[in-house]
Amino acid sequence: MAETKTTDAPPLRIHLIPVTVYQQNCSLVWCTKTMRGALVDPGGDLDKLKAAVAQAGVTLEKLLVTHGHMDHCGQAGVLARELNLPIEGPHEGDRFWIEGHARGMVEGVPCEVFEPTRWLQDGDTVSVGELVFDVIHCPGHTPGHVVFVHKPSRLAIVGDVLFQGSIGRTDFPQGNHQQLLDSITQKLWPLGKDITFVPGHGPCSTFGHEMLSNPFVGGRYG
Repeated sequence: MAETKTTDAPPLRIHLIPVTVYQQNCSLVWCTKTMRGALVDPGGDLDKLKAAVAQAGVTLEKLLVTHGHMDHCGQAGVLARELNLPIEGPHEGDRFWIEGHARGMVEGVPCEVFEPTRWLQDGDTVSVGELVFDVIHCPGHTPGHVVFVHKPSRLAIVGDVLFQGSIGRTDFPQGNHQQLLDSITQKLWPLGKDITFVPGHGPCSTFGHEMLSNPFVGGRYG
């Protein structure tokens, strides 16, 4: 009798959904065992996000936020209210940015002030179904920026800390260039070259590739 081979599904699945005029990478992540998931950085285009969740057959259980800029979380409060979901993140250092959403519109992006259900700290964890993500506080682009890392999948969702071939801007209020470099080289690089990361904009890459080729942090190892 021929041998039957089975392939186990990976524990985590992720689908990127670009939103707002800035084409910000909102991430739908879910646990394949429970089909429960979260949207990371639901900055806008809520109908598009809800359609993607329905198509994936995922039950949302929370919203996660990396930092307080409007393209990443301008509509997070609206979506949380509509779907009765908690919001976890960012670090409270970004309260300044979230309170700035009171203007209602920032650079063409509709936004609303919200209070996270849970502010996050360095070393915290967040759960999505049976998945557990480590929380790493990575200030520099904003003072309260956090990164979500699922170590078993060798995956990091880094917001605007790091991009393929670039790093986050630090010319906004409360930005700090040296702090951002330290966050990348001292907090992200030690996680390993094999980590694939999802940036807030543009294509994914790996820490190893950026260690070698990124003109801002390539060759820097803390």
